[in-house]
Amino acid sequence: MSASLLLSEDIPDDGGRLVISGPEGKHGAAALRLKPGEGILVGDGAGVLAECEVLSAGAGEVEVVVRRRTEHAPPVPAVTIVQALPKSERSELAVDLATEAGADEIVPWQADRCISRWTGAKGKAEKGRQKWQNAARAAAKQARRAFEPPIGELVDTKALTAMVADWSNASSAVIVLHEEESRAFTELVTATVGEGIERIVLVVGPEGGVAEQEIAALREAGAIPALLGPEVLRTSTAAAVALGAIGALTARWPSPRG
Repeated sequence: MSASLLLSEDIPDDGGRLVISGPEGKHGAAALRLKPGEGILVGDGAGVLAECEVLSAGAGEVEVVVRRRTEHAPPVPAVTIVQALPKSERSELAVDLATEAGADEIVPWQADRCISRWTGAKGKAEKGRQKWQNAARAAAKQARRAFEPPIGELVDTKALTAMVADWSNASSAVIVLHEEESRAFTELVTATVGEGIERIVLVVGPEGGVAEQEIAALREAGAIPALLGPEVLRTSTAAAVALGAIGALTARWPSPRG
């Protein structure tokens, strides 16, 4: 079993010592029950991962010595997930699965057909966004990821359309997952590899699907609708499945022999 991952903003070079306190220190000392001599990973969520040895653990703190510090480059192409708000019981699950599957950024979208609404009550959008960030952090640790995906600000369809227009250029491709399209998602991803695309943006609709007027607006802004596969997936699982396909079809999943 691979070593557990704790987070810390500042990670010293090889041979340096680090004391992890706060929630992370408590988690390591109490929940993980770390003991001197055990191996642990420490990351900053921004590309640095360090293989460390535990020197001491207790009283809500974990002290480690860095044995091997590595700086990781972001995967290419980068993948941004625009996720329509799922039903409340599946909202954080969508973020969890997308993060474990490798999403580099997640943008919450208040689509027309979303049952869940983050608008209205004061502070509701920020509260929802914080829950998503917490879910992303936990999932990134579970997956031993070097990068924790940031959660963007909530957007409505008008704002998303403007963003798509900005994204749709020679170095980015915006793909809307849509069950009524005939063009295959895998075909489209394979084509982007040959074009040297640096970022893929995946737009995932809500439980009721992307409304026709939304499809039309996004298409006009430069997005390309595509069929992910033969099955109709839940909004909470679609991004993770698509990310798996992208990983297999691009250089995001490097060969172990490479």
